[in-house]
Amino acid sequence: MSTTEKMIKVNVWINEERLEALQQAGMADAAKEAFAGMRLLEIYTTEEQKDVVLQRFPGAKYDSATTKSIELLPKKAKDRLLELSIDMHSTGPDVMGRFLEEAQA
Repeated sequence: MSTTEKMIKVNVWINEERLEALQQAGMADAAKEAFAGMRLLEIYTTEEQKDVVLQRFPGAKYDSATTKSIELLPKKAKDRLLELSIDMHSTGPDVMGRFLEEAQA
């Protein structure tokens, strides 16, 4: 992915339980401070992955104006993305790739 290509992401909000899981995996630093003490984990996707996600989850939306993120994914989907991110020690498009492969099976 070139540096000029826009970065598309899914934001997963991190509570204390999720932060503990990230800490155990050595990934706590990947969670960014957001606001009011909340943290979020940004999981990056490709343009193609974004299109597939929006097809598979009709309630999801892509915010191209401000956050450049996929919004309104079901909690179950975000929970699985977090699990995969921890298992794979990654926040890159490989996480979304695995998620989409699983959802297809």
